[in-house]
Amino acid sequence: MDTALLTRWITGIAETVHANRERLTELDAAIGDADHGVNLDRGFGAAVQALAEEPPASPGALLRLVGGTLIRRVGGASGPLYGTAFREAGRHLGSLGDSPEVSPAELARALRAGLDGVTRLGSAAEGDKTMVDALAPAVRALESATTSATESAVAGTVAGAGGRKAFEAAASAALAGAEATVPMVARKGRASYLGSRSAGHEDPGAASCALVFAALLSAVNDPGQR
Repeated sequence: MDTALLTRWITGIAETVHANRERLTELDAAIGDADHGVNLDRGFGAAVQALAEEPPASPGALLRLVGGTLIRRVGGASGPLYGTAFREAGRHLGSLGDSPEVSPAELARALRAGLDGVTRLGSAAEGDKTMVDALAPAVRALESATTSATESAVAGTVAGAGGRKAFEAAASAALAGAEATVPMVARKGRASYLGSRSAGHEDPGAASCALVFAALLSAVNDPGQR
């Protein structure tokens, strides 16, 4: 997995967030500030522009650039949270030497570092009705798929069916996690102010996180250049 693939990922996130901007905003209007879709659309658009203006030399550098851009350009809670996730993932890869290519298993460990950063920043856990409810199961699914008995067939490449299945598992887990937030009562963030009235609504952060992993799967399945 090189910078070209991860650039496709970020570009794909920007495209799917733009396409789902109104839906994300509507979800946020029900239990938040009604700005989630607009903020993420602006932030990931800025991230794509930053990658075009200053193409990073490694996946770690790419993720750090994306994270820093999101922190600077996205308002509300989503900017610091998504920015931290990408920045901490990039820092993890940087600690390994910023190789020009990383394996799916290495990316999984980097995303674990991103998840840890998010939970530290937001003090959120699964069940709190936040993006963590989609991010945590997605990371676990990717970790499990890349450290299983078939690791030798998965960890070094995304080209084979095993590699694709690892990312399919992550995308499916993120989507299921987002959908599972609907009956939850929020315990963190602005939605928590609503108490029991927050139940019955999908968390917008979890919904956008599912889009992030769907875009990752699309990038893995698309060997061409955008």
